[in-house]
Order: sequence, then C-alpha cells, then structure tokens
Amino acid sequence: MIRLKFVKAILWFFVGIAATVTVFRFLKGLGTVTALTDTTPWGLWIGFDVLGGVALAAGGFVMAASVYIFHLEKYRPIVRPAVLTAFLGYAAVVGGLMFDIGIPWNIWRPMFFWQHHSALFEVAWCVMLYFTVLGLEFAPVVLERFRAPLFQTLYKILKALTLPLVIFGIILSTLHQSSLGTLFLIMPYRVHPLWYSSILPILFFVSAIGLGLSMVMVESLVSSWLYKKHLEKDLLSGLAKAAAYVLGIYALLKLGDLAFSGKLPLLFNGSWESNLFLFELLISAILPATLFGSPKVRQSTAGLATAAGLAVFGFVLNRIDVSGLATISTTGSAYFPSWSEFAISIGIVSAAALVFFFFVENFVVYEAPRGAGEDQYKLPTADPISGARLGW
Repeated sequence: MIRLKFVKAILWFFVGIAATVTVFRFLKGLGTVTALTDTTPWGLWIGFDVLGGVALAAGGFVMAASVYIFHLEKYRPIVRPAVLTAFLGYAAVVGGLMFDIGIPWNIWRPMFFWQHHSALFEVAWCVMLYFTVLGLEFAPVVLERFRAPLFQTLYKILKALTLPLVIFGIILSTLHQSSLGTLFLIMPYRVHPLWYSSILPILFFVSAIGLGLSMVMVESLVSSWLYKKHLEKDLLSGLAKAAAYVLGIYALLKLGDLAFSGKLPLLFNGSWESNLFLFELLISAILPATLFGSPKVRQSTAGLATAAGLAVFGFVLNRIDVSGLATISTTGSAYFPSWSEFAISIGIVSAAALVFFFFVENFVVYEAPRGAGEDQYKLPTADPISGARLGW
C-alpha cells in the first residue's frame, strides 16, 4: 500500500534525525541539545514525552477495565490494539526519561533507594510496574503464533493470569495517573493560579480517562485508513458517547474549582495565560464533549476524527502547560524547546509508531472484520484456552 509505505518513510526519516541527535546528547550532555536551564529544568521531554505519553497511554487500562471488569464484550476487538498502544506509550515515556535524566544510567536507583514521602517515587514505581504488566498482558498475542511446547505453556499461564493482571494494572494506572498531578501540589507559588489546584490529582485522572478514550478512537481511525480495514464505527460511537460524559465532567470540575477558589476573574483579564487557558479548555474538553454528544457526529468518521483529535491535542497541551508554560510568569524564564528537543520527541513517537506497524503486520492485533472472507453461516470455532467463540 502506497500510503503506508509513504508514512513509514517519513517515520524512518524522523527516527534517523533523532538517532543523530542522540549521539550528541549522550556524548556532550544536556546542554548541547536542549534549551533547559536551572530555572526551567523540565521542558518538552517531560511535558510531552512523559506527562503527555503517560496520559496518551491511558486507553490501555480504560479498555481493559471495560471488557474484563465491566464485561462490555462488544469492545473486546479494541482491547489488543489499546494495550499495544499503551505498552508502546510507556516505552516512549521510558525513552523520554533516558534522554531527560542528567545521568540516565542511574535510572535504576528508585528500585533500591526508597523515598516514601515522594510523589515522584510513587510515579516511578507505578510506571515500572505497569510497563511490565502491559508487556505481560500483550505477550499472549506474540506467544500464540508459536507452537513450541514452552511457548504454549507460557501462553496458557498468561491467559489464566489475565484478570489479575488487568486488576493490578488498573490499580497502578489509577495511582500514577493521579500522582502526576500530585507532583505539582508542592508548587503553589510557581504554577500559575489558573492551572494550580488542590484537586490536580483528580483532574489528571479524569482527563486521562477522557484522553484514553479519545486516543483509542484516533488509533482505530488511523489504522483503518492506513490498512484499509473495516472501521468498527458502532464501537467508536459507543466510546465517543462515554467520552462526552467524561470530558463534560472534567470541564465542570475545572470551572467549578475556579469558582470555588475565587479565580474566575482571572479567566477574563486579557493576559496571555488566560487566553491560553481558555483555548486549552475549549479544545480539550468543551468542543470535543459537544461534538461527541451529537448522534450525527458519532456516526461520522470525519466528526469522530475531529473531536478525538481535538481532545488528544488539547490534553497534551494541558500537560505541557502545567509542567512548563504555567511557570513562566513566576520564573521569568521564557523557555522554548530547541530543534533537537523536538527532533528527539518526534523520533521517539515515530519509533513507537513503526513498532506498532510491525506488530499489526506480523501478529493478530486486530480481529478479522465480521463475515470477511468466510461463509456467514459457518459455525464459529471456540478458542481452546479461553473458550471464547471466534468468528461471525
């Protein structure tokens, strides 16, 4: 397919540029490739790669909970790609941290030097553990292709452990998605009042759910376009309806918190922060929630793509705002990422996308469209492990 080859060529181009910058980063240090300073030590790699990456990967625990905990079986076809996207998202987070940490070979230290009162310590452990859980959740997709007795034994063990792994993963996700917001509770005089809130952990968690649902829709839409596969629009419509409620709750929480804390006048004082906040809230929650709430939009591919794209962009902007842009007025440091910071971030995302394509093309990540290439009256077969009926 020409479009897929063209997209892959572009992704490999960005990976190549990132690989070149990587050499300078690890040979010459952070100062040669970033615009970071002691005043602004957290930049694009934290705001986008880490905070944004963790939130973008939330679709994994959202879809796993929907199917395995709430038994919404119609969404089972979306679980595998959602878990794969989450796994690669956390891999990108780890990659971003390796670039951002001054001495990356010390990344193992939180495993042995515990800081019980540190939110960052809790985030580090949860990310490590959930990254492992996602790998174990997706491993059966790889193992089912191999018929050797050892691989089949591992496959059976992991399939039997699916529910405990999902429950453990949901616990870990709930903890660190909210704790990312907790990180900023110690900065009441650094983060701009419009973004600082005592309920930041709740806002981060709720927004992660909304972003996770939106990211699953984006991934499904892009995959169906690239691989010309059947688009399960009825499933995406259901996700969109749920996202409308979640995003609406998020917008109400944000505005209600501002009203309760007496910060509403800051919304209309004409400063660049107030304009940025209004823009962020509009594209991350208000517009997507309104679009998702329309039955006509939920049945439109273009409508779903527009609303989900707005939500994804808006919440990534929110993470960048909270971790960086909202501190400019206090620090007086007008940080703007260097071209090499952009190159690394784009390269990490490109590498994750290429790995996603590899799994899609070599393993059964997506189920075959209903009735495709088979007799619609053929009896479905049962999976020997789970007993689930497969096929139309």
